Amino acid sequence: MEARTEKIQRFLRILSELMDGKYSTAEEKISEALEALAASNDLRELFTAVAKGFDYPAVRAACLRFPAYKGAAHGAAYLPAERKDILAFVFCLFMEIDRGSLSLGDFLLRYFYVDGSYTAGFLLFSDRMVRPFAEILKDCFPEAAKGGDSPLGELSVRLAAEPARLQRFGLHEEEQAAADLILGELKDAVTRGDVSDIAALLAGYRYLLRYIGGEDEESAALFSTVARL
Repeated sequence: MEARTEKIQRFLRILSELMDGKYSTAEEKISEALEALAASNDLRELFTAVAKGFDYPAVRAACLRFPAYKGAAHGAAYLPAERKDILAFVFCLFMEIDRGSLSLGDFLLRYFYVDGSYTAGFLLFSDRMVRPFAEILKDCFPEAAKGGDSPLGELSVRLAAEPARLQRFGLHEEEQAAADLILGELKDAVTRGDVSDIAALLAGYRYLLRYIGGEDEESAALFSTVARL
């Protein structure tokens, strides 16, 4: 049961990273999300169910609207009314973006235009489409949505706080670079749920913290989480 929940939590974490991330990494995160979805039997069953009888071309035409008048440059995007159709619609959009049949940049400029900024358009897309999609999924899997209640979820939260904590120790440039590298790899390993890689990377991170005098109660709590993985 825990393994099933962890797979759903991984998917939800990637969606959070997608929404909190940058336009430049969005396509990569969408691909990661689809890979995480494919790895979970529960998610596959859910999306198989919501896709049954779903007419994507018709819903796409109804939700992605473009003015009929000549010279129009920008349209508007809407979500379907039904929750199950929202899941199916956003999933299909992700699939189009992932396989390259829909350019994310063109999509944002056409339906989420904000002064020609990809970044602002992506934030609008995340807020209006990805966030409702993620919230519905959390309702579908309330135990997984707790996130922080699991060791991986707690570890993810503690790792996110590490960059700010390290600022207290006045790191030299090469020390900061090493910390950024390890924390980045740790974040990826947590997203994958790869316990072996997490343990190996944290061993190196522990050595780095000792070297820079960066051990305290917060770092001790971080390492104690690993024992429960």
